[in-house]
Parts: sequence; C-alpha cells; structure tokens
Amino acid sequence: MKKFVVVAMLAVAGLGMAGSAAAQSGKPSVGIAEFKNETSAGWWRGGVGWELSGMLSNELSSTGNFRVVERAKLEKVLEEQNLAASGRVKSGTGAKMGQLTGAQYLVMGTVTAYEENTASTGGGVSFKGISLGGKKSEAYIAVDVRVVNAETGEVDFSRTVEGRTSGGGVSVGVFRGGFGGNLASEKNTPAGKAIRAVLVEVTDYLSCVMVEKGGCEGDYAAKERKRRDSNKKGLKLD
Repeated sequence: MKKFVVVAMLAVAGLGMAGSAAAQSGKPSVGIAEFKNETSAGWWRGGVGWELSGMLSNELSSTGNFRVVERAKLEKVLEEQNLAASGRVKSGTGAKMGQLTGAQYLVMGTVTAYEENTASTGGGVSFKGISLGGKKSEAYIAVDVRVVNAETGEVDFSRTVEGRTSGGGVSVGVFRGGFGGNLASEKNTPAGKAIRAVLVEVTDYLSCVMVEKGGCEGDYAAKERKRRDSNKKGLKLD
C-alpha cells in the first residue's frame, strides 16, 4: 500500500512537472526590433532605438508571460532581411528567422508623436539665483506597435499606445526597466516619465492580446475608440 502511495505521488509530481514544462513552452516567443522615430524629440539620439527595445524586453520578460529572444540573436537576422527599413518579414523567410532566433513574433515600435510643455504656474521661490517650483511640466508620447507573425509575415496585432505626464508625475504601475545609455539623463524628466508610461502600457496590451485573452481585449478596444474620438475633437472637418 505504501509503495502504491509513493508511486502515485511520484506520478502526480511528474504530471505537475510536465504541465509546468508545457506551460513554459506555450509562452509566445518574441523578438523586439529596434524602435524607430518619426518625431523631432530632443532626447532621441543614436542608440536610443535599441535602448527602448531593451527596456521593453525587460518589461515583457518580467511578466513571466513571454520568452524574449536576445538582441544579439535577433539583430543579425534583421539586418540580413533589411527589416529595419521594410518593417515586414519577407515572404518565405519567416521560418528561417524562427529557426535562427527562436522568435515566433517580431514586435516593432515607432515613436510617432512627442510633445513637451513647461509653463510657469507662479508661486516659485528664487534664492541666490536658484529657482524652486513655480513650473508645470507635461509630456506626451505616442508609439505605434505592430506584432508581425514570423511565419506568415502578417501583422497579427497593432495599436497606437500613448503615455502622458502631468504636473508632478504619472502613475505607470510597476516599471521594471532601467534607464541607461543615452536615456540615462531623462530618468526623472517629463520625457522619461512618459516613456515609462508608454512601455508599461505596451507590455499590458501585449500580455492581454497574446497571452491572457478571454475578455481583456474589450478594454483595449474601448481605449482605442476613446483615443480616436479624442483625436477627432482636435480636427476641424467640413
């Protein structure tokens, strides 16, 4: 009887380990391409595109929902296929990319809008040439995100994600990525806060549509309608 119980326990443990392995293998494998920029943002300089890619990679890895391909494996294949310019996996080469990098999907991000405004609010204090307070800083950033299926070359998911800061700060949930390189000086600036906000939003969106599913997509559809309606209000149409 004791031997039967031990065997049963081992069998259950084995099933648990097998289930865990299956869950691990079921995670989407993603590569994060170098971010592109279509704005005149002053903080954008050489190397920032890959820095943003690395920060998003850290965020996605930290969720435990994805297997993220290392940049070293991805970059060479991207250069070979000229994906940096085309923004699309060429027909017939997706399988090759998947074999070489292990990526099922390629995540591409483009900064399409950036605005920053610093205005005086009055009430500031100046002492021996040093000014404290009296200013309000705001920043806005928009990133177009596309998830390309490495096998088919088709865009499976796409969305425009926005990040905003206002006044003293912004609530962005838990941001796990660090600022370094060319972005190190932006850590506590309105730009840095907006970047953190947008990367967290991108992470939450990808977790929803690629992993969680089951209803959360409706929330993002509602956000997208709200974003579009907000943009329409700023336009004068005949």
